[in-house]
Amino acid sequence: MCVHRSSCPAADVPAADSTAVGSLSAGSPAVPAAVAHVVAAHPEQGWNLLCDGTIVFDDTGELRPDGGVVAPRRVPAGRLAIAA
Repeated sequence: MCVHRSSCPAADVPAADSTAVGSLSAGSPAVPAAVAHVVAAHPEQGWNLLCDGTIVFDDTGELRPDGGVVAPRRVPAGRLAIAA
């Protein structure tokens, strides 16, 4: 019987904010929160599968295991730099 604990958080747990570690006081120990990691990478198709079942797309959109959708966060075209 397997008794190990998964290091992968549930899909409904928000990702750890990197600014939270910087706000700790000098004497307090920093405990890193569990972050979902990539278990299958498909860069040629533009997506990765995380250990919690979430599919993350290169345009920052997500498809959750429960069918929920996280809209992509794209940069407006007016702010893109054009190489001459």
